[in-house]
Amino acid sequence: MILAFDTYYFGNKANTVCLTFDNWTESQSYKVYSETLDNVQAYTSGEFYKRELPCILSLLSKNHFENVEAIIIDGFVYLDDNKKLGLGGYLYEKLQCKIPIIGVAKTNFATIIENKKLLMRGKSIKPLYVTSIGISLDEATKKIEIMDGENRIPTLLKTLDTLTKEKKNCG
Repeated sequence: MILAFDTYYFGNKANTVCLTFDNWTESQSYKVYSETLDNVQAYTSGEFYKRELPCILSLLSKNHFENVEAIIIDGFVYLDDNKKLGLGGYLYEKLQCKIPIIGVAKTNFATIIENKKLLMRGKSIKPLYVTSIGISLDEATKKIEIMDGENRIPTLLKTLDTLTKEKKNCG
């Protein structure tokens, strides 16, 4: 099982959605789990994990996921080439370093050069930025590359982004 998480913030609330699917090439067969939390921490530059990590951990704690191959997050695992932890790195530690984490970001984080891969998908001239922990960066990038979809963002990650922002899930 593969898990993918994203969180959307509105006011002082956060709507976190998790898609679960079994194959990296999947396009339609997935399950959706979601939770809206009140009074989330405000964004602090360089400490995004303090805002989003509690949301992911809360949703994880309310569901029982077995045989998790990897978790995909919208963000970075590392924030620099000295392996300063980002959201994905902190999540990996909270999960006792047992589940590989793949960070997929749509915008670049300039202080990390060696510990990220640029992935061109579809006809896009803008790359995705992949980071990982618990799985080699090359392998993580290949897994994101083979995900379904002809566009820059894989089909299921685009679906996740859309579901996260839907009002019906913000509830």
